Amino acid sequence: MVERTQPQDEGWAAVDAYIGETLLGHDSALAAALAANAAGGLPDIDVSPPQGRMLRLLATMCGATHVLEVGTLGGYSTIELARAVSEGGRVVTLEIDPHHAAVARANLDAAGLGDRVEVLVGPAIETLATLDGPFDFVFIDADKQNNAAYLREALRLSRPGTAIVIDNVIREGGVLDATSTDPRIAGTRALFDAVAAEPRLTATAIQTVGGKKWDGFLLALVGNDRP
Repeated sequence: MVERTQPQDEGWAAVDAYIGETLLGHDSALAAALAANAAGGLPDIDVSPPQGRMLRLLATMCGATHVLEVGTLGGYSTIELARAVSEGGRVVTLEIDPHHAAVARANLDAAGLGDRVEVLVGPAIETLATLDGPFDFVFIDADKQNNAAYLREALRLSRPGTAIVIDNVIREGGVLDATSTDPRIAGTRALFDAVAAEPRLTATAIQTVGGKKWDGFLLALVGNDRP
């Protein structure tokens, strides 16, 4: 998730808490994963609980059995995606940091999902080149500088009907700044340009607010050609 640069809005956080309490309930596996991440010194940049559940629902709605995730961190979102594919499905998740990957594997095993997930360690742009598709659902949440390159690989590994979801595309409004020297913003803008230029993608982006502040997701569907 995006690094916070502005003070938290108490109302946004309270609504997220309400959503969690009312619609999600307590999830011991996810709570344990967050605790293990904190104990392991991982940064607090996981998707929020409502966002994690959204990813699970989107993958389920797609009928996904093969899921690709770029950016594992401690496996919080990976747990939700692995639940979406059910038994017989498979999640391949890519993480550059060996320590993060080790924490994620432990979290997945503790959640009873280790047999559904393959955690690959190394720079994602290199690991992606070794994979074969197609995947039914792709979630990209890694270094934003390489988002356009990750999109290209996601398309190579997709089929008509594959859904691609990319996190942190609003960046507290920073996406509007064409003169920004922040490479994450430049990478996000390059992603928007790449999606707009790709005739196989039908896409939109949705702004979100909540416990992770103001950001958003880009959602795209792969087709033979844009209508």
